[in-house]
Amino acid sequence: MICSNCQREIAEGSNFCYNCGAKQVLTAGASSAAYSAPRSSKRLVRSSNDKKLGGVCAGLADYFDLDVTLVRVVWLLAFLCAGVGLLAYVVLWIVLPLGPTGVVNSSVPSASVTS
Repeated sequence: MICSNCQREIAEGSNFCYNCGAKQVLTAGASSAAYSAPRSSKRLVRSSNDKKLGGVCAGLADYFDLDVTLVRVVWLLAFLCAGVGLLAYVVLWIVLPLGPTGVVNSSVPSASVTS
């Protein structure tokens, strides 16, 4: 799948671009396999595509349809202010299953955009 904003390749069915953060829209030519399941059957899993530590924040962002950077900032604030952020992150890291791996072809060099 190609990001409509930065034209980089991202995982199929992603709601947001991992590079620029732009919300992705389903186009007629795109595969609708990820969108065929009803919203109620969505599972909370750790992300295997966009993870920094364990993929908990990216999994939560995908589940709640939010930008992953926003979830990471809120999680950091919860850790710094309340102190429970680290404990909750570790518990979710252990409890949540790892999500399916999306196919991201990172071996293809990205073309530079010149203006």
